[in-house]
Formats: sequence, C-alpha cells, structure tokens
Amino acid sequence: MIREITDTTTKKEIAKKVLEDLPEWFGIPEYTQMYIEQSSLMPFFAAYVEDEPVGFIVLKETSSHTAEIYCMGVMKKYHRQQLGKKLLCAFEEFAKTKGYKLIQVKTVQYGKYEEYDRTNLFYRAMGFYELEVFPTLWDEHNPCQILVKPIL
Repeated sequence: MIREITDTTTKKEIAKKVLEDLPEWFGIPEYTQMYIEQSSLMPFFAAYVEDEPVGFIVLKETSSHTAEIYCMGVMKKYHRQQLGKKLLCAFEEFAKTKGYKLIQVKTVQYGKYEEYDRTNLFYRAMGFYELEVFPTLWDEHNPCQILVKPIL
C-alpha cells in the first residue's frame, strides 16, 4: 500500500529507517542526514507492508515543468517485490495532477558500481531515458547521470 505522508516527523522517521537499511547507496552520514531533513519538507509517499513503512519517494520541483525524484529507497528485504514501481507510479500520478511534464532523477553513471547499475536498470525499465552525464557534479568517482521521463 502506498500512502502520502504529510507529517514532518513521520517523514523523517520513515526516511531514516529506510536509508539506514541502504548503506550501499546512502553510506555517507552527513548526506544521509541531509536527505532525511530535506525530504521532510517535500511531497512524500511511503510504501507499507502490514502497516510498516518499508520504502519512500520524495518529489522536488526543479522547474515549473519538471519534478525530480529527490530521494527514493526501499528496504533491501523488500527489493524486487514491485514496491519501487508502485512508489514511482504514485509519484507520477501526483506529479501529473500538479501539471509537471517531465520527471528527472540523478544517479551514478551506469558502469561505475554494481548497486547503481541496478538503480539505472530499474529507472530504464520504468521508462526513463539518459539525458546527460555530469562527470564532476558530485565528484570524479561518482559521475552524475541524469535520467528523464515524460509524463503522459
């Protein structure tokens, strides 16, 4: 089940729980804390299994036409159970109601790390296209891949 969460404290609790379960993707404490804090200020959807939050997705407006997936995560135990797809569908429907035309997401360029290759493959399977790579936006070891998807 996917629910929109509006309470700031609940958003922080869910983000903390999920991101702490994903150190391969969110292993730098100061950045993880930044994601937790910033996510609490934006539209936030959570995936639940038996009333326990196990994943979330956060929308950040980057232009009047574009919604960014600011942060998304599903606890490892629940990978490959369609929860990421369901979160993304809820995100898309919400973005559509707000009038956005595109969704973008930033991740590490395909071919650098196995974990991020799986992330890239997920987004591509969900209809995203490669837009551009910024080799040093984050740092030289983590080239930033921007993927986009039109909202139809």
